Amino acid sequence: MSVAARAAAMLIAGFARAVTAVRGIWQGVAPVPGQRIYFANHNSHGDFVLVWTVLPRALRRRTRPVAGADYWLASPLRRFIGRDVFNAVLIDRNPDTRTADPVLQMGNALAAGDSLILFPEGTRNMGGERLLPFKSGLYHLAAQNPDIDMVPVWIDNLNRVMPKGALVPVPLICTVTFGAPMRLSGGEDKADFLRRAEAALTALAPSEKG
Repeated sequence: MSVAARAAAMLIAGFARAVTAVRGIWQGVAPVPGQRIYFANHNSHGDFVLVWTVLPRALRRRTRPVAGADYWLASPLRRFIGRDVFNAVLIDRNPDTRTADPVLQMGNALAAGDSLILFPEGTRNMGGERLLPFKSGLYHLAAQNPDIDMVPVWIDNLNRVMPKGALVPVPLICTVTFGAPMRLSGGEDKADFLRRAEAALTALAPSEKG
């Protein structure tokens, strides 16, 4: 990471903490070294920033967010943040223009020893549902990487800090809750695994929002 990217990372993390007072709640797993796939709910473009911010520094260095290339390559500043600061795995979300298999891209990052932050809903959830249906990529990653823990992560309140279309964030306390790790069980099919992953994630949501 360049000096400029390192400085930008510190500024972004500091800003995120100042605006959200974000705290990580390690409810089902400890923040210890080890390769993981963190899968989280998705309400804001800043979601992966909060997850990354609450990780210990040693884990941050080898944890890459998975993000939409259409958004993070849309301007020189976003490109710098996405590629240089966070080393994101940038996915083309349009099947008609896609030239690389998203699961292969994520698999290559895992093969290199990195951890991932990903959002199995595939797009921001702007409705009233707690979660959108999960895409199949999470299942394929679990099947291809059976020895890597998949950790559910619930991000709370960020959608209220930066609502869609807002230019100025609203200071509110946010939490990032890490649940118990899971892996694909023997004989478990895609539908059952995705239902179990959705249930593990929603179980971390604050009860007052149920």
